[in-house]
Amino acid sequence: MNAFTDNLYSFDSEIDEARFNNLIKDIRCPKCTSGSLSSSNAPVSEDLKLKIAQMIYENKTDQEIKKYVSSRFGPDSLYQPEFNNKTYILWFSPFIFLFLTLIFFLFRKKA
Repeated sequence: MNAFTDNLYSFDSEIDEARFNNLIKDIRCPKCTSGSLSSSNAPVSEDLKLKIAQMIYENKTDQEIKKYVSSRFGPDSLYQPEFNNKTYILWFSPFIFLFLTLIFFLFRKKA
């Protein structure tokens, strides 16, 4: 972390600081197209970082923080969306694709 970040986000322990750094890497910037909060200096990202730091100070769990971000900015705000009936295809599609590819190669006709 740089000196600016140390002054802006102060934590009671190194564990809380590590949680903060992991969370801002796992959460997308609401304004940027593909960057995480850790790589963004957009005003909305800075506000969200402050909110996350405040929630850590209030002893909120990582899951509670991610749920807050997801409810506020939508499920696309998390790099790893939770597993539910709306996102199960995202979780299973790589395995389905691999299975279909394997079946294709096993049963293709030899030319």
